Amino acid sequence: MEIVIDTSALISVIVGEPERKKIIEVTTGNTLIGPGSIPWEIGNAFSAMFKQKKLTLTEAEKGLTIFNGIPIRYIDPDFVKALKLSEQANIYAYDAYFLDCAIRYKAPLLTLDRKLIASARNFNVATLEV
Repeated sequence: MEIVIDTSALISVIVGEPERKKIIEVTTGNTLIGPGSIPWEIGNAFSAMFKQKKLTLTEAEKGLTIFNGIPIRYIDPDFVKALKLSEQANIYAYDAYFLDCAIRYKAPLLTLDRKLIASARNFNVATLEV
């Protein structure tokens, strides 16, 4: 099965948050897919963690090694459809890219972002909760 995995779930795995074990269980044996923006979002999440003093550069470098070991098939977003989703759901385009991917590939979305879960449900996108 294909699963659209978002940045929040990936960060949870990378930095060892409590949901890590369940995310790995849910995704093992499945194909992870997501928009090509994921690597940039991981970098942005790390930079936010720097500002909050939750992560050091050394830890981020280790995190990038972990991230690079996670097999993800990147999907080019349909920017027009994603922007429509963004406008309709009042969400950022980056979140809409995940919804667009889930809709087009008829794949469930794995996210820890409650607002994104609510938006997904409004568009009849299946979600996987951990």
